[in-house]
Amino acid sequence: MIIMKLKFKGCIELSGEVKAPSSKSYTHRAIILASLAKGRSLVFNPLLSEDTLATLSACNDLGANITNFGDYLEIEGVSGKISPDFEPLIADVKREPVINLANSGTSLRLLTSIAALGDKKVIFTGDESLQTRPMNDLLDALSQLGVKTESTDGKAPITVYPGFDGGEATISGNISSQFISSILISAPLTENGVNLEVLPEFVSKPYVDMTIDVMNNFSVNLKSQILEDNITKFTVSPQEYTSCEYIVEGDYSSSSYLLAACGIFGGELKILNLFKDSKQGDKIILDIIEKMGPTIIREDTYITIKSDGNLKAIPEIDLSDAPDLLITVAVLAALAEGTTKITGIGHTRFKETNRIASTCEELRKCGCNLEEFDDEIIIHGQTFDDNRDFTVSSHKDHRLAMAFSLINLKGYNITIEDGHVFNVSFPNFLDVMSEIGVELDLSYE
Repeated sequence: MIIMKLKFKGCIELSGEVKAPSSKSYTHRAIILASLAKGRSLVFNPLLSEDTLATLSACNDLGANITNFGDYLEIEGVSGKISPDFEPLIADVKREPVINLANSGTSLRLLTSIAALGDKKVIFTGDESLQTRPMNDLLDALSQLGVKTESTDGKAPITVYPGFDGGEATISGNISSQFISSILISAPLTENGVNLEVLPEFVSKPYVDMTIDVMNNFSVNLKSQILEDNITKFTVSPQEYTSCEYIVEGDYSSSSYLLAACGIFGGELKILNLFKDSKQGDKIILDIIEKMGPTIIREDTYITIKSDGNLKAIPEIDLSDAPDLLITVAVLAALAEGTTKITGIGHTRFKETNRIASTCEELRKCGCNLEEFDDEIIIHGQTFDDNRDFTVSSHKDHRLAMAFSLINLKGYNITIEDGHVFNVSFPNFLDVMSEIGVELDLSYE
């Protein structure tokens, strides 16, 4: 395996007009719902990254027929009747019903519920990182709904048995919104429908709003209401997904690195395919960067950012609804003048890595003065050691690799080991950065 050491030399001028990468979250959901639907769907402008390709391959294994044309996908759905297909690769050699999802936690969480709708057992597994991610809350909720699963300590490999009656369940809202999305997506295809109560605190709710938005596009509707004690109740009756043509919008999570690059170095950048009315929670990055000093101009389908490169700290930033922004915001705070408290991030300990711990560990390597707590980080900006070259680890986390690469735009000399992992969510990251004026310094081993 070729390992990339990633480093940006800096740039002379940062400017230009680029198209935002397509949304990873919307691509996952569109592929899954098109696969469940009746008829043939076309999904335009999908993000084809390591994570979404894991979902695509898994949906093929679960019975959908997907043709990848690059700029669009043609998906013949299963009409709600999951029938896993594990044809042997070699004649007369039995293939185990195993689906390898590599490093894609989104695929694992969303597909676990869906597999129970099928007529055969399915085993989901993945790489070493995926096998560390806790799934207990989802598996417990599914058990309440009549689904049988097996695992060790609630982690992959997870065996999902056929049979999903539906009914009533409760689930904690403070671990992963993807658990909730997983149940909601499968709920219309259960025999009895689902009443799901989400216990507070409900973090990352905008991601569930995105799920419901895509479900609506595929002709399924649900009801939600707020009960006493701030409990959210979702009611989903038995329904059928119907095929459609779906266009995937641009991704605010991935675009945060482009916005941050301009904010850090200075310049003017126009990013296309970012919608003003998007339901993405990570759209809050515009407000965060704007409060740090740059000018943000919001149009219906694109964003323009102008910056002089001088960032001011924000006293407190709550990322409860936008956990994927943690590392980008931490890097911005580390380069800004003043002290920033980042709160509402306890659930990021269950991502690709323990993102609070890994972010703090790598910032400390660079001399950054910070304080780490269970659910927050306090970062004292502009405390990097100016007189050293640094090597940091990506922890094989795509978001850490991309965010930390931006520090060099302020004149530091930081090399990121395992820098190639940006392929998980932003395959053309280096091409886009080069297009806006960033000079690359890559090495391989």
